Amino acid sequence: MEVPQQDLRYFTTTFGVTEVLGALVVILVNVWAGHYHGGFAWRSNPDVEFNWHPVLMTLGMIFIYANSILIYRAFRNNRKRRLKLAHMLLHVVAFVVVVIGLVAVFDSHNLKHPPIPNLYSLHSWIGIISLVLFACQWLAGFVTFFFPGLQAPLRATYMPVHIFFGLACFIMAVVAALLGLTEKTLWSVKNYSDLPAEGVIVNFIGLLLVIFAGCVVFLVTEPRFKRQPLPEDEMLLTSGLE
Repeated sequence: MEVPQQDLRYFTTTFGVTEVLGALVVILVNVWAGHYHGGFAWRSNPDVEFNWHPVLMTLGMIFIYANSILIYRAFRNNRKRRLKLAHMLLHVVAFVVVVIGLVAVFDSHNLKHPPIPNLYSLHSWIGIISLVLFACQWLAGFVTFFFPGLQAPLRATYMPVHIFFGLACFIMAVVAALLGLTEKTLWSVKNYSDLPAEGVIVNFIGLLLVIFAGCVVFLVTEPRFKRQPLPEDEMLLTSGLE
């Protein structure tokens, strides 16, 4: 089968648009939570503490995670060892941000009087599954590609699985975000059917999330944009230092 030739004519533009869309989603979620739901606090105000949840989950599980996925194509001229390290560290940063976001939502439920039940909605189920998959994906990738690092044939065999579940986890996170936006809006915006300003912002956030996810998947799966191995990669591979 013929290997597609690398063609980067539209990569920079597409990548730039994707980054702008992702940043805009994060900004709009901050505006939505901060302006329409009372700003931000921690345990002193459980109602407002909740607002950290959508902001941090969007930042960590969607924006930072997406950039971790894209790093091999965005910085294709860097050595693979450095890209691996950056890929792994961005995952760690995303995970820490997400854990703080989870603490915020559990606090906001548990500290209420009376407490609100946890983990009963479809949003929470899909969100937790995506987070568990994210952690398992990171651990499997760390063992396979970084330390101790398996032999080249085993890495090559696992790579398609790693890519598939990485994208699946990202898509699940976007689905969870869309469900969470809808759930929160239906509860808090009584006249949602009249499409007030908050409803418009929430709808735009949802649309931008879908477009952003589509752009990320396109950038990752388009064969013409695939990173080509550098001579240094082969040297590292044969010397056992990769």
